[in-house]
Amino acid sequence: MDINLSTCFIAVDDHDKALAFYRDVLGMEVRNDVGFEGMRWVTLGSPAQPDVSVVLEPPLADPNASPADRQAMAELLAKGLLRGVIFTTDDVDATFEHIRAAGGDVLQEPTDQPYGVRDCAFRDPAGNMLRFNQRPKE
Repeated sequence: MDINLSTCFIAVDDHDKALAFYRDVLGMEVRNDVGFEGMRWVTLGSPAQPDVSVVLEPPLADPNASPADRQAMAELLAKGLLRGVIFTTDDVDATFEHIRAAGGDVLQEPTDQPYGVRDCAFRDPAGNMLRFNQRPKE
């Protein structure tokens, strides 16, 4: 059986701010930008991984959601509790400096983890945690 990741979803409260981060800072390419019933979905991906996409979606993609549900999702997003994504990079220190220089919200500076990776962490403009891992050099 051959199973591969195709798409992951990240909730954002401001697609334009998220685009400035994911496209302009991380270097992802925009593959699709769709609006429907007052909501927006933007699909991006790394040029190095054409078969893997990241979709920036509204925190609650349901036009019939109650105001209370919308408020609850907004609060979870603001706390950074909805999603996290882990990216890999060949140089975590250079990636860290690039994102920090662009104004990234640092959660953790590059650190050698006991489970075998060197990583760092940021919050995206919506508050989602993003980790950047570098596998040990062999």
